[in-house]
Amino acid sequence: MGRILLGIAVVIVGFILLGWVIGLLGTLLKWALIIGVIAVVAGVVMRLVRANRGSDA
Repeated sequence: MGRILLGIAVVIVGFILLGWVIGLLGTLLKWALIIGVIAVVAGVVMRLVRANRGSDA
């Protein structure tokens, strides 16, 4: 009986840790996507500014 309860406890702790790790990875992925979008937008804006500055002269 003790081994069965210990096994159940290990499975529950494993699911808790798995959920925490998946949540952490999801958060990191979300922030990576946000930073990537900001970098792409900044690159496009810089390219447009550089192109417009060259045509004004």
